[in-house]
Amino acid sequence: MVRQQTRRQFLAAGATATTAAVAGCLVGSADAEGVFRPPVDLRGAIYLPARAYNTYQMWADYDEAVVERDLGYAASLNLNAVRTWVNYEFWMEDPEAHRRAIDHFLAAAAERDIGVLLGLFEGVGQQPTEANLEDTDPLTATAVQSPALWHLERRDRWENSRRFVRWFMARYRDDERLLAIEAMNEPGWASLKLRFAEAMFRTLTEERGSVPLTVGSTSLANNAQYLDWGADILQFHYNFANRPGTIENLLADANRLASRVDKPVWFSEWQRIRTGVGFTGEVTHDDWYPNYSSLAPVIRRAGVDNFFWSLMIKPAYVVVQRKNGVVNGVFHEDGAVWSLDDARALKAMSGDDEFHAEERPEWPAWAESATQWVPRGPSEQ
Repeated sequence: MVRQQTRRQFLAAGATATTAAVAGCLVGSADAEGVFRPPVDLRGAIYLPARAYNTYQMWADYDEAVVERDLGYAASLNLNAVRTWVNYEFWMEDPEAHRRAIDHFLAAAAERDIGVLLGLFEGVGQQPTEANLEDTDPLTATAVQSPALWHLERRDRWENSRRFVRWFMARYRDDERLLAIEAMNEPGWASLKLRFAEAMFRTLTEERGSVPLTVGSTSLANNAQYLDWGADILQFHYNFANRPGTIENLLADANRLASRVDKPVWFSEWQRIRTGVGFTGEVTHDDWYPNYSSLAPVIRRAGVDNFFWSLMIKPAYVVVQRKNGVVNGVFHEDGAVWSLDDARALKAMSGDDEFHAEERPEWPAWAESATQWVPRGPSEQ
């Protein structure tokens, strides 16, 4: 099966999967410069349902029909991977419901030959209070950190999170539908998150099966620690660069690192080129909307396995981007796309850029209140 071959090839350290094994009949194509490019092996999107502002909402309000529809959209772009996270807080409420939802998600993805990178804990967002977990107001709803800061502060509180890890691994450590298991997203350099993430990674290692282990790494530099922990796959994120050359250099570094350490290196979060420098850089009047075509050709040329943020059109995940008026995504809920250029550039990573759908570069009606933060040009003010 395609999904099984893909994961096994990535388990082989440093191996480059063949076009036939990873992409079936996909054989590559010429890029905009007329250079033949084989398909990028791992072509993925980060996934939360359009109206889920955090991973708690994704699982607590899990809708099988919505997930199947959305994964169908992913398949229409020839994507073969998605990245998302389970949720510790929902597991504490109803572990059996969480298990049923995870099982359905993995089955729905496998039916579409989509492998899943599934994370356990989230280092980004506001505190997981009841109000934050359940908030669906586009002006205030946000990502939530998991677990809470108070939980991270004392090691004697970590036993329940270890139980969560063991519960997950007992069910999924050998699951062929998983590309990898991610201990935590972006513990970064924060000491509390790092201590906790390392401890949870140690528990993952104790419960290790055949599925590779990884960490959602803020940068290539963070991987020095994750290699010491025993990570099988390395990741790095760069959502907003201000010029393509920055990403070209970063991807070259990633390919060199993969060769040096003999492990896969995945570009597991990216979005677009924009004027401001860095994640918190200025968002000008034309930088707030999706523009994956500004970077997809660069990634295709480098041949780096990757996940873009995000499959579904939705207000930005974190507060700093939301209050800059940023919207992410390719697909509206009805299957229209924000940009045909974006959809075709993403699909081109498979060697096929033919894609047709309605193009609708508009905020979803259910999130229109957040458009008050969209930057306006001089003529609009």
